[in-house]
Amino acid sequence: MQHAFDGVRVVELAQWVFVPVAGALLADWGADVIHVEPPRGDPYRGLMTQGIGADKGGVNLSMALANRGKRSIALDLRGEHGREILHQLLEGADVFLTSLRHGALQRLGLDAEALTARYPQLVYARGHGYGPAGPDAERAGYDSSAFWARGGLGHVLTPPGRDYPIGQRGAMGDRNGGMALAFGVAAALMRRERTGHGSVVDVSLLATAMATLSSDLLAALNGTPPTPTGGREAPPNPLVNTFRTKDGRHIQLVFLDADRYWAPFCALLERPDLADDPRFADLAARQVHSAACVAALDEEFARRTLAEWERVLADFDGPWAPVRSVTELIDDPQVVANGYIGTVEGDGPAYRLPNVPVQFDGQPAPLRRAPELGEHTEAVLLELGYTWEDIASLQAAGAVP
Repeated sequence: MQHAFDGVRVVELAQWVFVPVAGALLADWGADVIHVEPPRGDPYRGLMTQGIGADKGGVNLSMALANRGKRSIALDLRGEHGREILHQLLEGADVFLTSLRHGALQRLGLDAEALTARYPQLVYARGHGYGPAGPDAERAGYDSSAFWARGGLGHVLTPPGRDYPIGQRGAMGDRNGGMALAFGVAAALMRRERTGHGSVVDVSLLATAMATLSSDLLAALNGTPPTPTGGREAPPNPLVNTFRTKDGRHIQLVFLDADRYWAPFCALLERPDLADDPRFADLAARQVHSAACVAALDEEFARRTLAEWERVLADFDGPWAPVRSVTELIDDPQVVANGYIGTVEGDGPAYRLPNVPVQFDGQPAPLRRAPELGEHTEAVLLELGYTWEDIASLQAAGAVP
């Protein structure tokens, strides 16, 4: 199978999750992504010592997910030899991916101005915390700060009455930002095909949060600032709501076109009296009497277990879903049928990872394992024309481990 990015070379000078996820997405679909690490390694590898990312087989799953399908070269870019090797890589590269801040890149001579002048066809892609301009352009930003906290998600998703905002799940902003950055790179490569010129692509975690909250931003832009997530007892549309089952599980209804579904739903419940009740006759009436409608449906949902409700609703042509746990999601028949979780096989133990959500021609991406630190250093140097004697000299000079 020929992949979308076959023949595309990506040089990735990035650490942690955000920008490496973009590289992993490009690698999934065929790009040769060379992950450039310092001699001591991407610091994300070190989280395994805190018990984050390790499974029973000793695989660093967090590192594997962010760096699947790549090659790793370890370079000391503080020295002239290391930077020379990096430039040799860039001479044959299509894309440069980086998460380093502008000041660090400038000190290394790797800022956008320098590299786009030297390599005019290069797609230069940067991941930021807060964006390339403004007073906080150089501020360090992780997803919990730039995406979750400053980006507004922690505020709007925290129920009223809590003393502190709810916490974010791991790397949510990073993975969304990585998807946006991979999209930007793909667009820039298409533009280059048409114009012959490279581009500078910028994605920030702050902008990713704002895109995620576009509906709330629309309200704020029109003078009605959104309030934090409230209760479910009297929403504007009681048929877009979550209901508790007899066994303490939950079902989400999303009847946005509520008048279309209300009567058939009441018939399914064997409650024609609800459909005939003037308080619930249409969307406007149900909005006025929302609390009463929710209370009536609460009573109905409490009569059956989740399994019973799944049988009752199985053939109902309206949008609903059981609220699943992540553990249940792994073996959900729909997840399995679509290959949304893949298996990495090869050297070492096999393990499963979430697959890239994009599929081509009905097929998920073939998942490949992530590299060990500097695993491909010698192979990449040989591809660049270095001899074994040259490599030994670079090792002696400390340019490569």
